[in-house]
Amino acid sequence: MPFGNTHNSLKMNYSAEQEYPDLSQHNNYMAKVLTPELYASLRDKETPSGFTLDDVIQTGIDNPGHPFIMTVGCVAGDEETYEVFQDLMDPVIEERHGGYKPSDIHKTDLNFENLQVNRPGPHPDTRSTSTDQGGDDLDPNYVLSSRVRTGRSIRGFCLPPHCSRGERRAIENLSIESLDVLDGELKGKYYALKNMTEEEQQQLIDDHFLFDKPVSPLLLASGMARDWPDGRGIWHNDNKSFLVWVNEEDHLRVISMEKGGNMREVFTRFCTGLTKIESLFKERGHEFMWNEHLGYVLTCPSNLGTGLRAGVHVKLPNLSKSDKFGEILTRLRLQKRGTGGVDTAAVGGVFDISNADRLGFSEVELVQMVVDGVNLLVDMEKSLEAGDTIDDMIPEQK
Repeated sequence: MPFGNTHNSLKMNYSAEQEYPDLSQHNNYMAKVLTPELYASLRDKETPSGFTLDDVIQTGIDNPGHPFIMTVGCVAGDEETYEVFQDLMDPVIEERHGGYKPSDIHKTDLNFENLQVNRPGPHPDTRSTSTDQGGDDLDPNYVLSSRVRTGRSIRGFCLPPHCSRGERRAIENLSIESLDVLDGELKGKYYALKNMTEEEQQQLIDDHFLFDKPVSPLLLASGMARDWPDGRGIWHNDNKSFLVWVNEEDHLRVISMEKGGNMREVFTRFCTGLTKIESLFKERGHEFMWNEHLGYVLTCPSNLGTGLRAGVHVKLPNLSKSDKFGEILTRLRLQKRGTGGVDTAAVGGVFDISNADRLGFSEVELVQMVVDGVNLLVDMEKSLEAGDTIDDMIPEQK
């Protein structure tokens, strides 16, 4: 097997109690859910491709917690993981996604025309002018860049924690064939990591175009870094505003990005490109993993549903000093990161602000939350700059 932890028959020589992991120091969703009884009931099961319970939970065992964010602690090795191990996965999903129940149905909406203008005008009962479109009015004096990304998994292949070298290369070849057909603004080129120099890789990483080398213990423990950099690469259009990562944490990571605050333009390119890519894969006999309950199926349960993260780099030096900053973000269903990634600190009051939800809301709804929320955050920042209070601007919980 490609991932060496899969030796179910050998592990059966020991009792469930002997094999049960020590989770006493752990702080992730898997550790909250897994019990000795649940482990005993699931440990002899495996998916059709041979992914086992121990494969599912290994990353959460090896990584007890995270200094900034409560991690999930488990991954899927194939599409069937979510069904075979649903007694573990369903409660993890419910915990991670704010009470999303096993009976809930996910909604998908990739129609960028559905973005609305929700900014109040000079008077409470007025709105922006009719020439405005939803998401095109983030203030570029504060919003430095905008991006929308998601992941996609190709049905019929194992996911990155479990795929073999041959599978990974087949995914890469299929991606190259499909992406090579894109034209117009989306016309681009594929760059295989194994053909890049260290300097070329690092420059793309520094420019936020390329995923980092697999140094994260979360990736390493889950088996996603095997055979690096074989079968991995980046495709991007000529002006680097539309990118596709191949065989990182997911089969595909699709990203639309540009400088400034026109989130509508970024989202339009995202929806248009993603829809074209899906049709190109279908033409070649492959569809994306999707179902009514989980939406788009991805490696990490945290990314189920839309898999979407819409984010901006925004200057909030005054607001970020307020002791109400965290509460405001929570009420807006937003989260903050440093501009260098999930475990980095903000520099110069610049934060990466994005949607906190993935599952249970549509793509349009999540981008709308970011647009409306960031507009409010910028208005608050301007008020603080002017020496005014923001007490009457604090929103209700969304």
